[in-house]
Amino acid sequence: MENIKNKKKNVMDGLLNYALYIILGIMILVVIIIDPSFISIKNFTNILSQAATRAILGMGVAGLIVLQGTDLSAGRILGLSGIVAASLLQDVAYASRMYPNLGQLPLVIPLLVSILIGVAISAINGFGVAKLKLHAFIVTLGTQLLAYGLALIYIDRPPLGAQPIAGLDERYTNFVKGAIKIGFGDNKIEIPYLILYAAIIAVVMWFIWNKTKLGKNMFAIGGNPEAAAVSGVNIVKNIMMIYIIAGVLYGIAGFLEVARIGSATSITGQNYELDAIAACVVGGVSFSGGVGTIPGVLIGAVLLQFINYGLNFIGVNPYLQIIIKGLIIIIAVSIDVRKYIEKK
Repeated sequence: MENIKNKKKNVMDGLLNYALYIILGIMILVVIIIDPSFISIKNFTNILSQAATRAILGMGVAGLIVLQGTDLSAGRILGLSGIVAASLLQDVAYASRMYPNLGQLPLVIPLLVSILIGVAISAINGFGVAKLKLHAFIVTLGTQLLAYGLALIYIDRPPLGAQPIAGLDERYTNFVKGAIKIGFGDNKIEIPYLILYAAIIAVVMWFIWNKTKLGKNMFAIGGNPEAAAVSGVNIVKNIMMIYIIAGVLYGIAGFLEVARIGSATSITGQNYELDAIAACVVGGVSFSGGVGTIPGVLIGAVLLQFINYGLNFIGVNPYLQIIIKGLIIIIAVSIDVRKYIEKK
C-alpha cells in the first residue's frame, strides 16, 4: 500500500515539475491542429532567428540569476547599444543620416562600441551588487532608467529630432540577415547567420559555465555565498566578471537585433529583459541560486518564441498573448519555488 502511495506521489511530483513543458507542448499542438501549415522549415528557421537575440540576452541574464540576482536593465542596454551601432552604420547615401560626414566604417568598430556600452552599464550593476551590497533588483532598475534616458537623449538630436534610425548599410543587414544554403538542387535549406551566431555564443558560454574556474565559482557563490567566501572565492571579483560577461552579450545582442529588425527607435529593447528572464526560468535556471544550464536557456528561449510565433500565426489577440506570457512566468517561478521549498 505504501509503495503505491509512493509511486502516486512520484508521478504527481513528476507531473508538477514538468507541468510547464506539458502546457507549452499542448499549446504548440493546438496551434498545429488549428493550422497544420505552421509546421514548415521556413517557420522553424524564422522562430529560431527571432529567438536568437533573446537567447543571447538570456544567456547573460542567466548568470546573474544563478548568482541569486536578476537584471531589469538588459532590454534597455540592448536598445541603447543597438541604437548607437545603427547610427554608425547608416548607408552613406541615406539622406537622414545621424552623422552625415561619417565615412563607411568597418562593421567591427560599431560592434565594439555596442559591446563597450553594454559592459559599462553592466559594470555599474556589478559594482552596486558586489561592492555596495545593493539588491540586484534596485541597481538594475536604476540602470534601466539610465540606459533608457541615454537612448532618448541620443536619438532626439538636432536638427532632425527624434526619428527612427533607418537606412542601414547593406553590409550590416547582410551580416545579420544573410543565410547559408545547405542541400542540393531545389531541396536547399537556408540557415540564417543569426542562428549560427547564437549557436557559437552558446558554445562559448557553455564552456565558461562548465569548464572554467569562473563558472565553478559562479555556481558556488549562487549556491552558498558564505561557504564560497570561506573556501577562498573572491566574491567581488567573480560577481563583477559575470556582470561584465553579461554586458558583452547585451552589446552583441543589441548589434544583431537592430539589423534583424532593420531600424532602431527609442522603444527598441523594451521588455526584452522579461523575455530573457522568462527564457531562463522556463529553461530551469533557479532564482534560489546555483542552478542552471546554457542548453536550458536555449530551450526556454526557443519554446517561448514557438508560442509567440504560433499565437501570431493563428491570429490570437496580441493583448491576450501578453497575458499568456505573464501566466507562463508565474507558473515557471511557482514550480521553481516549489522545488526549492522541497529541498529545504
